[in-house]
Amino acid sequence: MIFKQILILFLFICIQSSFSSSIIDIAFTVKNLSTNQRLQLNFFTFITSLFQHTSKDNLRLHVIGDSDSHHFVNQTLQNLHYNHQINKFNIDDLASKYEKLISPLIKHFSSGHTYYKDPLFFLSPFLHQILPENISRVIMLDIDLRFDNDIQELYKLFNQFNQSQILGIARENQPIYRHLLWLYRQENPHTNIGNPPPYGITGFNSGVLLLNLNKIRQSSLFNNYLKNSYLIEQLIHKYHFNHSHLGDQDFYTLLSFQHNDLFFILPCSWNRQLCTWWKGKGYDDVWDNYFNCNNEQNISLYHGNCNTPMPNRIINEKLEL
Repeated sequence: MIFKQILILFLFICIQSSFSSSIIDIAFTVKNLSTNQRLQLNFFTFITSLFQHTSKDNLRLHVIGDSDSHHFVNQTLQNLHYNHQINKFNIDDLASKYEKLISPLIKHFSSGHTYYKDPLFFLSPFLHQILPENISRVIMLDIDLRFDNDIQELYKLFNQFNQSQILGIARENQPIYRHLLWLYRQENPHTNIGNPPPYGITGFNSGVLLLNLNKIRQSSLFNNYLKNSYLIEQLIHKYHFNHSHLGDQDFYTLLSFQHNDLFFILPCSWNRQLCTWWKGKGYDDVWDNYFNCNNEQNISLYHGNCNTPMPNRIINEKLEL
């Protein structure tokens, strides 16, 4: 009897150990990293906080960028003693290879904003084609992030996807899409599209993405939108979504209006956006409903979008810069 209990305990430990040591694929995009000090600081904060909370041995990195940025990333990772596999993809090569697919997205989702016309902001919908087929799941991240928790806890959320959900993404924490959808909302006063959480379809922020690549590869619905730009144009016309300008997150947001069942909503604690650009711009009565995070004491990942400084960490009741 005792031997049996010991065996069960041993097997349990082995299973737990195997799970904790499984490889987590992480993808991120970088450009002009070698010449931009702000981006360098962002990347250093991003990568060091990741390594601080998660074993390097559990991570496999996929870096999409220009050659100078690849060199900077390599040097930084060497200095941090990361000696594992790094898959590098050249942004110009990918932009050329997927030009026919990316061009419609750039046309529709970078209105009046030269910055967001860069193909860099439109690659995540095609990552299931870019990465090898033996990679079934990947977490794609912006680099203006700081981890305060183990990324394995984020990875576990893949297991909460239901049958229809192919992609995990957090809500946008500002009333951006409420603003962009003013005409649709005026014509449809009872819609929940553009409304704040918990019941509104708020739109998304794509700084943190959980991509189930196998399910995306198998989703004819999702891939039809990538292959047939007229389907996107129909949605743009239906929702009067004519002035969007935030790259891939506008694509995901628009798709969610029609096919919300494709998306798993990440907790705000795994994409705590800090940008307050829309505060004081006519939405003060609903601002807190969008911006507040309901578990503010347990933030796992901060997102310093629109160049917002990261909050100081509090360790043992002392501030650490």
